Amino acid sequence: MSAEQTQLAFDWSCRIMSDNGCGFPAPGLHSFLFKPIATVGGFEFNKVMLLALITTGLVITFFTLAFGKAKVVPGKLQMVGEAGYDFVRRGIVYETLGKKEGEKYVPLMVSLFFFIWIMNIWSVIPLAQFPVSSIIAFPAVLAAIVYVTWVSLTFKRHGFVGFFKNITGYDKSLGPVLPLVMVIEFFSNLLVRPFTHAVRLFANMFAGHLMLVMFTVASWYLLNSWMIPAAGVSFVMTIAMIGFELFVQAVQAYVFVLLACTYIQGALAEHH
Repeated sequence: MSAEQTQLAFDWSCRIMSDNGCGFPAPGLHSFLFKPIATVGGFEFNKVMLLALITTGLVITFFTLAFGKAKVVPGKLQMVGEAGYDFVRRGIVYETLGKKEGEKYVPLMVSLFFFIWIMNIWSVIPLAQFPVSSIIAFPAVLAAIVYVTWVSLTFKRHGFVGFFKNITGYDKSLGPVLPLVMVIEFFSNLLVRPFTHAVRLFANMFAGHLMLVMFTVASWYLLNSWMIPAAGVSFVMTIAMIGFELFVQAVQAYVFVLLACTYIQGALAEHH
């Protein structure tokens, strides 16, 4: 995209049937590019990085305030913290890993859930208006953390031979098709699994942000002359999309953590 096209894409003077005759400023990849806020030693720090740092600070601050001085009779903030913590612990970790095996992984999964959820929810927060998870680097790093945990845990629990059997789905009862199954399972578990784990979160947030931007820009673009009723319809769709995105943002955080627990459960399972 040329510099002129990029400038036009963010030109809010663009209106249908306006004197400058510009077309609809459709959102695209340029909607995910931000100018650096600061540059230090060649390292560029932009809005997305700032939101990620704020997210980290919010998660740490909230749970510190909620549980730093926990009481037998909890206050309001502690009650909210306990409700969120318990939702992940009982609703995801215990259901997947069981109480005995899962307890040690609860802090990790709670951190992942709330970090991802808040990164997603920036999409509908005024001034921020951007889901951090729609930048592939962030889901990729989180998926890598889960991947390293899963691989190291499998090695620790089963040893090298057991690890190999675990990731290849080794089962002598498969007979002649065993080699084919082992190759497929090997590539699926070691290569495809971390890729899909990251892309699932990224793609949903990427597409959701594009839809929100499209309806928002369309509401403004159509707000002229006899197209004003169409702008109203677009605005209603924007509100509906915000409501839908709020649901999707929570679901994607839930699914990411659920899959992480499922992978760990597979690492802990005894191979037969």
